[in-house]
Amino acid sequence: MQMLENLPRFAFFTGKGGVGKTSLACAAALQLADAGKRVLLVSTDPASNVGQVFGLAIGNTITPIAAVPRLWAIEIDPQAAAQGYRDRIVGPVRGVLPTEVVKGIEEQLSGACTTEIAAFDEFTGLLTDPALSERFEHVLFDTAPTGHTIRLLQLPGAWSSFLEAGQGDASCLGPLAGLEKQRAQYAAAVAALADPARTRLVLVARAQASALREVARTHEELQRVGMQRQFLVINGVMPAAEAERDALAAAIVRREQAALAAMPAALRDLPCEQLPLKPFDLVGLEALRSFFDANAPLPALASMPPLPPASLAALVDELAAGGHGLIMLMGKGGVGKTTLAAAVAVALAQRGLPVHLSTSDPAAHLTETLSGQLEHLRVSRIDPQAETLRYREQVLASKGKNLDAPGRALLEEDLRSPCTEEIAVFQAFSRIIREAGRQFVVMDTAPTGHTLLLLDATGAYHREIARQMQGRGQGIHFTTPMMQLQDPARTKVMIVTLAEDTPVQEAAQLQADLQRAGITPWAWVINMSVAAAPACHSTLLQQRALKERAQIEKVAQQHAARHAIVPLQAEEPVGVERLAALAT
Repeated sequence: MQMLENLPRFAFFTGKGGVGKTSLACAAALQLADAGKRVLLVSTDPASNVGQVFGLAIGNTITPIAAVPRLWAIEIDPQAAAQGYRDRIVGPVRGVLPTEVVKGIEEQLSGACTTEIAAFDEFTGLLTDPALSERFEHVLFDTAPTGHTIRLLQLPGAWSSFLEAGQGDASCLGPLAGLEKQRAQYAAAVAALADPARTRLVLVARAQASALREVARTHEELQRVGMQRQFLVINGVMPAAEAERDALAAAIVRREQAALAAMPAALRDLPCEQLPLKPFDLVGLEALRSFFDANAPLPALASMPPLPPASLAALVDELAAGGHGLIMLMGKGGVGKTTLAAAVAVALAQRGLPVHLSTSDPAAHLTETLSGQLEHLRVSRIDPQAETLRYREQVLASKGKNLDAPGRALLEEDLRSPCTEEIAVFQAFSRIIREAGRQFVVMDTAPTGHTLLLLDATGAYHREIARQMQGRGQGIHFTTPMMQLQDPARTKVMIVTLAEDTPVQEAAQLQADLQRAGITPWAWVINMSVAAAPACHSTLLQQRALKERAQIEKVAQQHAARHAIVPLQAEEPVGVERLAALAT
C-alpha cells in the first residue's frame, strides 16, 4: 500500500460518509501492527463503529485489541468527554464556592458547545501528549464525515485565535479553566497538523462525481488549515472484469471510469491509488486482513428468488395523504440520504403538494442531486457560515443596541467564539421546521453523530423553555421544536440504510437513540440494494446480494414498522426524472 509507505506519526483518514474511512483506517492499523509497529487507532466520529469492526467494546479509554499485539484503540465519545470536562471544572470548587455559584457554572457547561469543546480538547491532547508519543509509533485517526472533520481540524486555529485576542468572554471554556494550558495545547496541535514530517492526510473517496467533488473541496479547505501532505484513495472500485459478465456491473464500471476521467483538477496531482470493491462486509480480523488482497477467488452462486415488494412509492402515497408535515431522512453517512430526500420531495411535488426541501448537512449536495427545477418544490440549505453571520447581526441589533462602545466591543468579541455557529445552526433548523404546519418540509440531515448533536441542542432548548414556563403558572401553552419532532402527527422520521452489517447496526442504534429522546421513527428505507436489482451474472454482485438478504430480513422483522427497498441503479440517480423513478 503506497499510502502506508514512510508513514509519519499521525495519519488522518477523512472523506464523505460511507466511502470506507473506518474500514481503511482499521485495515491500515492492523497491517502496521502486524508489521511490528505500536499503533493507536483513534475514532473522532460521534457515531464511531471501530469497536463493531473489531468485535469488542472500546469506548472513551485507550483499549488494547486483544487479538492483535501492538494495536490499541479509543473512540472519543463527545458525551463522556463533556462529562469529564465538567467534572474537571466543577469538581475542585464543589463545597468551596457557594451552591448557587456552582449551579451557575454547571448550567454554563450544559450545552452542545461544551460537548464540542470537550471532544476537541481530547483530540488536541492526543496530538500533543508526549507520553503517547513515547508509547505509540503511529496514531491513526478515523474521522467523522467531512463537514464535521473540517470543523474539528479548523478548531485548533480558531480557538487559538479566540484566546490570542484575550478580550472575549471565556464562558465557553468554563470560568475556571486553565486558559494558558489550552492555548499552548492548541498551538502545539496546529503545529503538528501543519508539519508534513509528522502528519499525513488520507482523503478517501468513491469513484462517484459527487464524492470526488466533495473530496476536492476538503483537499482545498484542509490545505488552508495547513495540512499540505495529502494522499488520495479511491475505494470500492468495480473491477473491469465483472463488466464482461453482467450489464449492471458494466454500467457501474462505465459510470465510475467516467467520474475518474472527470476528476477535479485539484486532485490530479495528489499521489493516488485505487482499491477494488469487495464481496464481503469489512467486519472482523479475517475480512480486514483480506482488504488489501486483490486476488482472492470468488465462488459463483445459484440464482436467488426475488424479494417481496416494498416500494418507496407506497411510502410516499401514505405520506401524501397527510397533506403536510415534517419528513426527516436520517442515517449513517454515505447511505444516500440526500438522494432519497430529493426523491421523496420530487414525488410529493409531482402529486401537486407544496414542498420545501432543505438540508442540515454541512457537506450536502442537494442542488447537484436535483439538477433542475420542479413546480411546487422549493430548495434551501442551512449554510453554517451564512447562518452565523445572520445570528451575529441579529444579536448586535438587539442586545448590542443600547451598549456603550466597550460593551459592544465585548459582545462582538464573544460572538466570534466558534460556539456561535452551533447556536446559529440550531436557530435556522428551528425556523425551517416550523413551516411544516402548512406544507411538506423534507429535511436531508447530516450523518448520524452530527444530527444527534443537533438534537441535543434541540432538547437543551426545550428543557430551558419548559423551565422558564414553569414559573409562569398554569394555562400557558408553548411548542418547542423538540415537541414537534416527538409528535408523530407532525413529524415522520425515515431511517436510511444500506443492506450491510455496519449500516444496519448503526441505524438500529440511531433508532434507539431517537426513541430515548421520545422520537419514534416512522419507516426505514434500504437503499442501493443489489439483492433488489434485476438478476445479474457478476460473481461479485451475486456475493454481495447474498450477504444483503440477512440484513434485509433483519430490518423487516426486527427493526422497522414499515420499510421500502430501493434497488442499486445502473445510472447515478441525479436529476428530476431519475429521482422520480425511485418512487414510482
